[in-house]
Amino acid sequence: MKTASYRAKGTAQDVLEISDQPIPQPAAGEVLIKLHYSGINPSDVKMRAGLSLGGMTMPFDRVIPHSDGAGEIEQCGEGVEGFAPGDRVFVFNAGFKRAHGTAAEYITIPARQVCPLPDAASMMHGACLGIPAMTAVHTMTRAKTIEGKRVLISSGGGGVGRYCIEVARAMGAKTIITTASSPLSQETAKKAEADLVLDYKSATLADDIMDTCGGIDHAVEAEFGANINTLAKVMTEGGSIAAYGSAIQKTPEMPFYDFMFKNIALHMLLVYLLDDDTRRHDLAVLTQLLEDGAITENIAKVFPLDDIAAAHEMVEDAQKSGAVLLDCR
Repeated sequence: MKTASYRAKGTAQDVLEISDQPIPQPAAGEVLIKLHYSGINPSDVKMRAGLSLGGMTMPFDRVIPHSDGAGEIEQCGEGVEGFAPGDRVFVFNAGFKRAHGTAAEYITIPARQVCPLPDAASMMHGACLGIPAMTAVHTMTRAKTIEGKRVLISSGGGGVGRYCIEVARAMGAKTIITTASSPLSQETAKKAEADLVLDYKSATLADDIMDTCGGIDHAVEAEFGANINTLAKVMTEGGSIAAYGSAIQKTPEMPFYDFMFKNIALHMLLVYLLDDDTRRHDLAVLTQLLEDGAITENIAKVFPLDDIAAAHEMVEDAQKSGAVLLDCR
């Protein structure tokens, strides 16, 4: 089978290589999947570049990158129930603490990391779901309820943020306000039907939010440290914050008493580490959203597997709207 991999960390052009490897065979509890598409997330390119946990140290001698992907089950290992050859599926955490991610024609993976892909969703959309859509669902299920609530979503033009807008809408949010930076990101958020899209750099951001809706019941935060003071001003009593990133300020100073005297619930989350019960619940929510057509695909570009370096560079450049995929067929 054809694979894309790296044996050292560095720039995409320097370290990514295409090679032929034997098709793996599923062990007990695993399935073999013929991949159609591999989704590339910012975490994938940061790992390859040595910019994430572990730095430049290689976790394995060779890494086939990417955690997200979609395809058809080819073979089931011993003891696997609920799946059969030909089933359409998507996978998650394929590249998390594993040497064999989805940048290949085939993958073996534990069946517990595989989810049926509803007929309403395309294979390309399936390759986008594992990290971005699951993160979006999890940020919303951290709130006591979304129905009838005022929701603030930062980075609404990004992969996670755009899904968050759609998930909040499907869950009955009363008002959805989002922040975005570039004109392209703002347009993406508007197309996802946010009620109001604001420039996150605006000096009057907090006042504009308060003037629009009087306060925020639940916030989803991609840059917790950078936006913490705005959150302290706009959150309502008993509100909640789900934070999944803080890259700009990795060690933020928290206005603790501003949060405490509003009884704010703060959830730090990493979708890779969900416990089994929570993941099953969120996957069920995600599946229903897909079946209802409540969340939609947004694909920026699909590259052939051979062009993985260019695909990584497009993700790193960040001047795009939508997901970047590899065609693994």
